[in-house]
Amino acid sequence: MERIPDGERIEFENAFYADEGNWIESLLVTSRSQFDPESVTEDLSRVELFHHERVSGPTVDNASYRLTVVAREPYPFLLGVILRGRAIPNRLQLHHDSFEGVVTVKEWESFRALAEQIEEQFGRFKLLSVNQVETTGEPFGSGQLGRVLRNELSQEQLTVLQTAHRLGYFDVPRKASADDIAAELDIAQSTLSERLRLAEQRLFDLVFSGSGSERAGDTNEP
Repeated sequence: MERIPDGERIEFENAFYADEGNWIESLLVTSRSQFDPESVTEDLSRVELFHHERVSGPTVDNASYRLTVVAREPYPFLLGVILRGRAIPNRLQLHHDSFEGVVTVKEWESFRALAEQIEEQFGRFKLLSVNQVETTGEPFGSGQLGRVLRNELSQEQLTVLQTAHRLGYFDVPRKASADDIAAELDIAQSTLSERLRLAEQRLFDLVFSGSGSERAGDTNEP
């Protein structure tokens, strides 16, 4: 937060784990003055800025920016602790030097165990309120991260990936074969294989861009 002039809060809109401590995160950053996201993140060794956009108009006092980053988070990472505790994160934001969050758990004992783990790992935990609800509520993630990634893929690549996902091609065990997907799209199996390979390559390029070279150049690791 200290890198952002007049920083007020950073809210996690969406996040998922990539690999080896790397998380792909969509962050909504609010500040009382404008700032340049590229200059803020360019010298951060653990953060790679993938996309950014201003989401508030020039007449609004507070400046809001949406950043999509690949971040190598320290272990333990609060979001990881929440997910491993089988809780649903509904909201998570950094305000000054504290995280404020809303999570849904199935049972009170599960919440107590999660609270104890957070306090043990991070040294501080304060319960603000508790509500009993009939539904779990929406997990945080308004689809902004997916929207950014979708904008970077061609329509053919999106169609192939969406069809493969819908039919269960990526499930374990696999529920559909490449022939099934080709038949669904009414294209040759060879065409399907090429489109799927290019779509996966493009997606992985977006996710892991820069991370491989950084790891190769880091001589401090054993």
